[in-house]
Amino acid sequence: MELIVISNPAAVADESIIINNLFQAGLKYFHIRKPEKDIQTIRGLIKGIMPQFYDRISLHQFHEIATDFGIKRLHYTESALKQSGRQQLQLQLDDGLILSASIHDIKLLPTLEHFEYAFYGPVFNSISKAGYQSKLANDFKLDKPCSKPRVFALGGVELSNLAKVQEMGFDGVAVLGTLWAEPAKAVERFSQLKKQLAA
Repeated sequence: MELIVISNPAAVADESIIINNLFQAGLKYFHIRKPEKDIQTIRGLIKGIMPQFYDRISLHQFHEIATDFGIKRLHYTESALKQSGRQQLQLQLDDGLILSASIHDIKLLPTLEHFEYAFYGPVFNSISKAGYQSKLANDFKLDKPCSKPRVFALGGVELSNLAKVQEMGFDGVAVLGTLWAEPAKAVERFSQLKKQLAA
């Protein structure tokens, strides 16, 4: 199972240093999601990340700055998905971009043929968003009609429930709150999650 990290939506002290350390600890993909921040804040954060890691970054907003940094990964929120047309998505694929999306309704999976992977949740009660509760049954099993897109569990994922996520049939996990609740321990927590997923 793969492990993706999503940025803290709020500012974090020494954030770019922590992100570089996560990449050096083996992080494959990092999603920059800061919906309340302006474009200059996002640019500043990216500039603090080592350029050799830019190909592992996905942007949730300000897609237009991706080319400035050679970033090839774009993420679509559920609301952005509704505003994007198939032609636009196909043009981005033709340009060599890699697309991902967030969904809260599993029935949308078959409509995501342009996307490499999708976040689905909340699988458990969210750690970072108050009141963001899981609606999944205890015996939930992911029924995927095809191999693409891969589906990553999002929402309340932590060390104690990784085995449950694997039983549910997800391709991987995306984490936010479990890492950023204590930024000083983010790399240590990441390493623990990575180790458990590989076991």
